[in-house]
Amino acid sequence: MKSQLSVKRRQIVDFILQFMEERGYPPTVRDIQSGCGISSTSVVDYHLKVLEKEGHLRRDPEVSRGIELLGRASALAAKVQIPVIGQIAAGEPIPVPDSGTWDAAAGADFLEVTADIARGRQDIYALKVKGMSMVDALINDGDVVLMQYVSTVDNGEMAAVWLKAEREVTLKKVYIEPERVRLQPANSQMKPIYADPRNIEIQGRVIAVIRQLGKPA
Repeated sequence: MKSQLSVKRRQIVDFILQFMEERGYPPTVRDIQSGCGISSTSVVDYHLKVLEKEGHLRRDPEVSRGIELLGRASALAAKVQIPVIGQIAAGEPIPVPDSGTWDAAAGADFLEVTADIARGRQDIYALKVKGMSMVDALINDGDVVLMQYVSTVDNGEMAAVWLKAEREVTLKKVYIEPERVRLQPANSQMKPIYADPRNIEIQGRVIAVIRQLGKPA
């Protein structure tokens, strides 16, 4: 950025970035007003004019979503392609063909996200979520989770876990306990799954969530 941003204008830039990450297009002035808790659209317009004057963004006054981020914000909004390699249960585990399913090279579809989400990390892939067991972690049925392929996670991290004997996979928070692993849903209405450590394989950890349009934030 070309100058130090005020707290409110930093919030507006962050909101624009997040909105573009989740929707793929810029917000309207009214979207910014609602998302940033600003009193009126005229106040939003004032902040946008300052941001434009300072060189942080460019606006097209003839287009309701005509906001273009510049400089560092523009770099953060650069797009990268992430393979969508399948579906994962956020409820009871669901069967998948075999562990080869998790090879990112097998992905037939791709999701375009901004570069700041990936942050240069390698082995990133995406999974569509099925089920409601992670709603308290703001992950709903139909959302997409971005995963980094790793074989271990820290206690409490959210991960894709392959259950070897059942040949099933599930999305849960992982806790290592004496002689067992607890796979904890983020839903107070659902019970954890307990597994033998020899029966699980970590297939990746959650690094971001892309929420389905119309879902609660």
